[in-house]
Amino acid sequence: MNSLEANVRNNSTKGQLNAIRNSGNVPAIIYGGKDQNQKISISKKMLKNLIDKENFLSNIITLNVDGKSQNVLPREVIYHILSDEPIHVDFLRILPGVKIKIEVPVNFINHEKSPGLKRGGVLNIVRRKVELNCPSEKIPKNLTIDLEGVDIGESFKISSIKLDAEVTPTIQGRDFVIATLAAPTVIKEPEKPAETEAVEGEDGVEVAAEGDKTAADPAKGDKKDGDDKKPDEKKAVEKKSQEEKK
Repeated sequence: MNSLEANVRNNSTKGQLNAIRNSGNVPAIIYGGKDQNQKISISKKMLKNLIDKENFLSNIITLNVDGKSQNVLPREVIYHILSDEPIHVDFLRILPGVKIKIEVPVNFINHEKSPGLKRGGVLNIVRRKVELNCPSEKIPKNLTIDLEGVDIGESFKISSIKLDAEVTPTIQGRDFVIATLAAPTVIKEPEKPAETEAVEGEDGVEVAAEGDKTAADPAKGDKKDGDDKKPDEKKAVEKKSQEEKK
């Protein structure tokens, strides 16, 4: 469990708050339970180290306030609008038996032991966090899903995760999906036709065109007797025919 050193603060003006921040500390408050809210300040450097770690808002922290320790849960971090530096933190007291609503991250293990992933399957994560109702002293660090032996087409639902009897999802009435192992999506490019096929196709078009031209040309179609004779020969034939009629 992570821990932070904290000091009680008794500021009452905006100028005093700015002085706390300018000295390298961050104002914070502890609330919850029957005790009164407690104003404290913590080191900005130490706070940022914890924030940089994974799942800061779902991990219980031990605060050492003037020599007294207490377990708290970070509930909200306020950041400066320009510098993006933390300027205030809210901590909730961890009290036995008191249930709280919290988002817990989902952790996937044994990727290398999944036959589906080895065959190119894709892990589609529907929910990276699941919201739970649970006693403050029983907050799970994460929800673990084991991928060992998992093949393409299989899915993981909330019912596949073992939870403490007092820990329940806020979504009730349906067995919702957390992740699925889907088949790989492969886009096949169309095959490019060979150049020889294109040339043969062009030749075929040309041949067909020539054939159509021959059929449509009267000079090369059906001919009557004498149509293929020269002009002088045609005149001689006509004159001879007229003489025979006389």
